[in-house]
Amino acid sequence: MLDPKLLRESPELVRAGIAKKHLDIDLDAVLSLDAAWRSLVSEVESLRAAQKTANTAMAALPKGSPEFLAKVQEMKAASATVKEKEAQLKETEEHWREAMLSLPNLPHPSVPEGRTPEENQTVAEWGAATVSFREALAGASSEPDATGAAAVTAATAADAAAAGVGGEAQQNALRPHWEIPGFERLFDFSRGAKVTGAGFPFFIGQGARLARALINFFLSENAKAGYLEVSPPIFVNAASATATGQLPDKEGQMYETREPLYAVPTAEVPLTNFYRDEIVDESALPIRRCAYTPCFRREAGSYGKDVRGLNRLHQFDKVELLKWVHPKHSYAELEGLRADAEALLRKLELPYRVLLMCGGDLGFAQAKKYDLEVWAAGQARWLEVSSCSNFEAFQARRAQIRYRSAETGRPEVVHTLNGSGLAVPRVLAALLENNLQADGRVKLPAALVPHFGDEYLSFA
Repeated sequence: MLDPKLLRESPELVRAGIAKKHLDIDLDAVLSLDAAWRSLVSEVESLRAAQKTANTAMAALPKGSPEFLAKVQEMKAASATVKEKEAQLKETEEHWREAMLSLPNLPHPSVPEGRTPEENQTVAEWGAATVSFREALAGASSEPDATGAAAVTAATAADAAAAGVGGEAQQNALRPHWEIPGFERLFDFSRGAKVTGAGFPFFIGQGARLARALINFFLSENAKAGYLEVSPPIFVNAASATATGQLPDKEGQMYETREPLYAVPTAEVPLTNFYRDEIVDESALPIRRCAYTPCFRREAGSYGKDVRGLNRLHQFDKVELLKWVHPKHSYAELEGLRADAEALLRKLELPYRVLLMCGGDLGFAQAKKYDLEVWAAGQARWLEVSSCSNFEAFQARRAQIRYRSAETGRPEVVHTLNGSGLAVPRVLAALLENNLQADGRVKLPAALVPHFGDEYLSFA
């Protein structure tokens, strides 16, 4: 939630932030409602003060006197007026809160202008991203991918031969993961669809082992980086979802029970709410946590090649990183969060790039966000595996997560940050595609071998 003081004192700043995110919000209606609510608050406070004064005056009069009886009638009328205005105030306050919750977080000044994903900025790259061997043999360049990134120059046939693989064998070793012979033996989508529905696959044998190995690897490495592991609930209430900005913005993407409770779309939601309605010690900041959970997203309207195989699932595993930080240090902490997520990709030897989201692709609750995307050689495209975001005080104000300032002695709102560290399915997809050998096995990066138990994954 935005600071109401900011809305009242700098409405044009709020208007510019909404415009930068390219959202259609009637700010004038919110301002009008805010003015009406504040007017009613003032009126009710004045009526209560007058009622208290009249009550004090009545107590000084002799009981049963004409003056006392007149004052009793005056008090009854005043009480009725106060009750009427309090009812109006309660209703107006509910509308005011709904209106305030409809306002997005304002983008940081460093967020670039832009409306679509094509206008996101590549700010870092690591590793060598190559296109499929079919394109390499043709000496072609790949088309811009779904994010609109610049084309990746194809390797030449000589480059492929120098890598030790050529001809038909190379073609067999570069293909989308769902086309790898034996893929369905480890990742059974058809039986998952029978049991639950599309996007709920079974992970079997070495497929299940590899997913578990990735989770263990992520948790172990994040612990080394200073994040305390937490195992949170995987259902949250509406107050928790509202605090993090899932409600009222993303109702259609979450699975809901009748209570109502919501299956977590990310561990960000329960983790952030750990300190809801609490005041933490300033000396404890920054507080770092990590958590593994299954995540559940309806992903309504997702179709086409972007959802093939492991690219987009309704249930998937992810390790989340979360920080509660002092406002003075939140952007330095964002860069640290991003570095922690990047370190995992480097240890997995996966080529990746970092995108800085433009205003129109930033999201409702974020002030600034980086997306980390890995290169999937078999698909010749980038796959998002982590978003590292700074929410500033937006979530914490909704959740009333504060620290007591040593400087002022007053409670102040913390800043919250989170990022994936990392999401399992797309990392797994990139590992399969980038490391597929000519004999049909997948060679695993050295950092993952101790967690998996073998150097190779086999589809046999």
